[in-house]
Amino acid sequence: MTMRVEPSRQAVQERRPELDAMRALVVVGLVFFHASLVFDSRDDFYVKNAETTEITLYIAALCVIWAMPLLFLIAGLGSWHSMRRRGPGGFAAERLLRLGVPLVFATATIVPVPQWLRLRADPAYHESYLAFLPKFYTVRLDLSDFPFVLDGAYFETGHLWFVVLLLTFSLLLAPLVRYVPRERARRLRARLAAIARPRCALLLLGVPIAVVCALVGLEEAFGGWSRWAYLVFFLYGFVLVTDPGFRAAMRRDRLPAAVAGLVLMAVGVPGFVVAGDVPGADPFTDLTPLAIGVRALYGLAGWCWLVAILGALDRPRPSPAAPAGRPPRRLYAYLAAAVLPLYVLHQPIVVAVAYFVVGWQAPILVEYLVIVAVSLVLTVAVYDVFVRRTRVTRFLFGMRGR
Repeated sequence: MTMRVEPSRQAVQERRPELDAMRALVVVGLVFFHASLVFDSRDDFYVKNAETTEITLYIAALCVIWAMPLLFLIAGLGSWHSMRRRGPGGFAAERLLRLGVPLVFATATIVPVPQWLRLRADPAYHESYLAFLPKFYTVRLDLSDFPFVLDGAYFETGHLWFVVLLLTFSLLLAPLVRYVPRERARRLRARLAAIARPRCALLLLGVPIAVVCALVGLEEAFGGWSRWAYLVFFLYGFVLVTDPGFRAAMRRDRLPAAVAGLVLMAVGVPGFVVAGDVPGADPFTDLTPLAIGVRALYGLAGWCWLVAILGALDRPRPSPAAPAGRPPRRLYAYLAAAVLPLYVLHQPIVVAVAYFVVGWQAPILVEYLVIVAVSLVLTVAVYDVFVRRTRVTRFLFGMRGR
């Protein structure tokens, strides 16, 4: 007997546009985030401004605590719907096309650009992009950093680490759904539902995330989270959608979750600063009591913020459908389809724009706003003109047919 993905009788079948809107918001927000790294005094970004600031660190902390975990949670929700329609085998094939193809294509074309521009920032370096590519693709197999199994002096997946992890999680999930006994899966869902039933008990589901963050550590290159914490968020998204009781619990507990998230951040962020100020210390990986404690608070805070955000967004909507062709609906459809291509395109464009802006003799705020504005326009323009209009390019960027 194998596990089947079945909805409960009360499971909501409609698409949740607020989640698509949040996905688009996070991807657009990444342009602002990566542009800020150009001016951050602590981050080793591809292109750096001569004048830097520490303010960006604290502003970014308010975003990284929830943004990428939210993408993985929503991806888990989407995986459940896809698994229902296609079955485990069809789901795995669809993920390979939607994620694997753009991963390979982007790695072969635009992912090397930031690394090349990092080298070009040195006035003594004059190598062309085509001459640099063989060095970038000189790789060796290294299973110790799974699922990032290719390593090299210049090679990297860059910002596509998100796609690598999401594809890996999906391909691990498909055989799990196929071969786990159905009754065992039902018991697991029932236990999770029982945990969330009492008021504020839903916040206890943040404990596994806190344990992973505390003991495994955090990875700055992956949005400040452990890759395995992302796996927990992804699985929560896959499991939670099967029971409408979880949605009701999120709506009910959204305010306590928001308060808890703020309190945990107010304690945890100063703790990170203190732990990082110790000479030779790394609060992301150290096993000192202080570092372990602040990472645990970080994991709990991230889950609380997700509960607060999803609970606040999950409001009743009017039953009559909006007339077809209204601008808001057209804009929603446009952004929903554009999320993955915009994500793939945005970072090389931000780095390229920053490469030409950082030499200006202008205040940080002016340079930052120019990088953000030009990068947003170029990213959307490249998507609209060169990606969405042909069948071949839509396929290469993981988009469905028209």
